Amino acid sequence: MSEGGNHLAGFRKLALASMTALLILLFFIPLAAAGSSSGAVQGKPKNGPVFIIPVDQEIERGLQRFLERGFEEAVNYGAVLIVLEIDTPGGLVGTAEEIGGMVRESTIPTVAYIKGDAASAGSYIALNANTIIMKPGSMIGSASLVDMTGKAVNDPKLVSFWKSKMMGAAALNGRDPEIAAGMTDSNMVIDKPELGVTKAKGQIIALTSDQALKAGYADDIADTPEEAILSIGYSTDDIFRVGHTGAEKMSQFLTNPIIMTILLFIGIAGVVIELLVPGFGAPGIMGVLAFVLYFFGNYIAGFAGAETWLLFILGLVMLVLELFVPSFGILGLLGSVSLVAGVVRAAYSFTHALFSLGIAFAAATVVIIIVAVLFKERGIWNRFILTDSLTKEHGFVPVEEKITLIGGKGISITPLRPSGTAIVDGERIDVVTEGGFIGVNLPIVVVKVEGGRIVVKEVKE
Repeated sequence: MSEGGNHLAGFRKLALASMTALLILLFFIPLAAAGSSSGAVQGKPKNGPVFIIPVDQEIERGLQRFLERGFEEAVNYGAVLIVLEIDTPGGLVGTAEEIGGMVRESTIPTVAYIKGDAASAGSYIALNANTIIMKPGSMIGSASLVDMTGKAVNDPKLVSFWKSKMMGAAALNGRDPEIAAGMTDSNMVIDKPELGVTKAKGQIIALTSDQALKAGYADDIADTPEEAILSIGYSTDDIFRVGHTGAEKMSQFLTNPIIMTILLFIGIAGVVIELLVPGFGAPGIMGVLAFVLYFFGNYIAGFAGAETWLLFILGLVMLVLELFVPSFGILGLLGSVSLVAGVVRAAYSFTHALFSLGIAFAAATVVIIIVAVLFKERGIWNRFILTDSLTKEHGFVPVEEKITLIGGKGISITPLRPSGTAIVDGERIDVVTEGGFIGVNLPIVVVKVEGGRIVVKEVKE
C-alpha cells in the first residue's frame, strides 16, 4: 500500500475512535446526571413533626403516664419520629418493662438520645428504641437489680428474669445480647476484645459513648438531639418538645419519698390533735390539707384511683364517729384500717408506702403526746370526766346536817313506807324508817342523821 493510502487509513481509524468516544459520552452523561439527581433526592431530609420527649427522672408510674401522653400527642400530630432524651438513674423494673413495650410497639420510629446516663432500667428503655445515639461523655448500662436501700438483689430467679429481658431488648435491633447480660449479672465473665468489652466476675458492664459505639450499642454520637435527628435523615424544621404540665410538676414534687413522709406526718398529727384537743382548728385544717396533697400528687402521677379517696374519707368519718358513738373500738379500728389502706394503695410502691407511713406515724405519735400533755385541760377526755366540785365557791349550797335531831321524839303524820313525813320537836321533816312500816300518828324517835337523810324508828310503849 502506498504512503497516501496509509495516511487515509489512519485518518479513518482516528475518526472512528473519535465518533465512538463521542457516542459513549453522549450516552453516559444523561445517566450520570440522572444518578446524581436520584442521589440528591435520596439524601433529602425527611420532613414532618419530630417529638422530643424527656426521660429525665426516676422511672416510676408518673414517668410512664407522662410518656404515654407524649406518645399519644405524637400520634395525633402525625409525627414522623419520636426522640427519647434520656438521663435517668433507673427505677422500677416493672414500670420500665411497660415503657419499653410502649417504645418497642410504637408505630412511629423511635430514637433514644442518651444525653447523660441511661442507667439500670433506663438502659432497658433505650435498648427498645430503633436507634441509639449518645452524647459524648454519656453512659449506658450498670443495670443490676437493687432493692430500695441500694443493696444488690442476688435472687437467681429475679436476676435471670431481668437478664433475659435485657438480652431480648438488645437482640431486637441486632446488638450483642451477651453484653446486655453483662450489664445485669455480676457473675458473668465476658471477653470480647473485638467489641472493646471485657468483664471479670464481680463487675457490671457500663459503656461510655465511645465504647458503646464500638460495641454496637450506639449507632452514632451527637452533641445535641437536633444533630442526632439530622444524622438519621430527618428534618429539624418541625420539632416539638413535650414538657411537663404544672400539675405533673407538682405531682413529681409531692410524690418525692421525703415529701410524702412529711405530708403523712402532718396529716396524722393534725387530724388526731384536732380530734383529741378540739378548739384550735388550725391542726385539723393542716392535717386534712396534707392528706389531700398526698392523694392529689399520687392521683396525678397515676398511682392512686378514686377508690383511694373513698378509703380515706371513710376512714376519717369512722374515726370521728368513734369519739361520739360507743362502738367498743370497732369504728376506730375500721377507720384506721381504711385510712392506712388508702395511703398504701395511693403510693407507687407498697414497701415505700409502709416505710413512709411508719416513720410518719412514729413522729406524729411523739408530737401528739406532747400536745396532749401541754393542753390536757382542753382534751376531749374531759368530757367524760366529772371535774366540778360541789363547793360554795362554785355556787353549791350543801344541805345542813341536823345532828341535833338525834334522839328527838315526834309523831308520824303520814304512813312511813319506809319514807314519809313526821313532826319532830315541833318541826315538820321528811324521814325514812330503818326498813319497816310505821303507820300514821304513831310515836317515833330519830336514831340517825346522814346529811339530809333522817332515820327514825317507832317507839314502843
